[in-house]
Parts: sequence; C-alpha cells; structure tokens
Amino acid sequence: MTGRFLLRIEHGWLCEARRLPSPNFNTRPKGVAISLLVIHNISLPPGEYCNGCVEAFFTNCLDHEAHPYFGEIRGLEVSAHCFVSRLGKITQFVSFDDRAWHAGRSSFQGVMECNDYSIGIELEGTDTEPYTEAQYDALVSLTNAIQHAYPAITYDRICGHSDIAPQRKTDPGPAFEWPRYRAMLATA
Repeated sequence: MTGRFLLRIEHGWLCEARRLPSPNFNTRPKGVAISLLVIHNISLPPGEYCNGCVEAFFTNCLDHEAHPYFGEIRGLEVSAHCFVSRLGKITQFVSFDDRAWHAGRSSFQGVMECNDYSIGIELEGTDTEPYTEAQYDALVSLTNAIQHAYPAITYDRICGHSDIAPQRKTDPGPAFEWPRYRAMLATA
C-alpha cells in the first residue's frame, strides 16, 4: 500500500491488518491506561527482509536451525502489537487491549515497565537502513487509528525503544526520520 489510508480499531484489533495471534502476551494491570506508543525495528536474520521469519519468531514458530543467528534468540518469547513490513503491510499479533512483550525492562518519564501501558509497533528494518515510504505511510495511518482509539497517547507520548531502554536498545535507530514522521502526523 502506498499513500495514507484510514484504519479502524474494534475491540483492540485493527480491522485492516492481517491477524496472526501470538501466545506471547498477558493482560494489562487493572486500572492502567494505555498511554504510550513505542516504535521498534526488527529483521531476522538481521538485515534480511520479507522472509516470514519475524512472524514466525513472534508466534514461537521460528526454525532455530535455519540460520546461525536464530540459535542466539532460541527460547526468547517476545511479541509486538503490530509489525509493518517493508511493503507497508501491517500484521497484528496481540490485541491493543492486552500487554504485548515488546519493551522489556523500560521506563518512560519515571514510570517503569512500559509494556504495562504501551503499544509496541515493529518496523521491518535496521537502525541504519532507511525505512520505506510505504512504511511511513502505514505507520502514520496506524498511529492515527491508535490515537483515536487510545486518546491518552498524545504526540509527546510517542517514542522509540531507545528512549525507554537507552542502556540496552538503539532502535528504531538513526535511520528512522522522526521529523518526517512527526510532520506526516501533523498533516494527516
């Protein structure tokens, strides 16, 4: 898909996304408002795209013998709410209303455990390779839908994984164009 498009969220699920449920989630703590959007990147193996390995990883179906790197991540149980491919296709793994396992040990504005109150979006990519126009378009449309459904996620509550876990994470990395993304959000 190219160009921005309207997306709808119903009962925690993005209507227009491919749904591929992950077992790697749990319920959010009672009384916690969903109030943060965290942008990540991932590619498996690192720097390789469009091969289904991220989807397999988030659903615990990755063949750990298929690549040497996969042995290093054996046993990890992680997920994100959504994954945006290089082509701008969105796959949802966990309901936005549930707690995906994307942030790990983290803190935003002094509040620990960001998984409790955040939504995690993974962009297919690396810290150093430019993201595609289709990814920015899809991310802006997805962000708009999320902000509509979860109004506590204001523009100042959108960050990168590196912002909430700076000692251990660098994504979405210097290749992610924050000014471009924010300008697109402002005009959407």
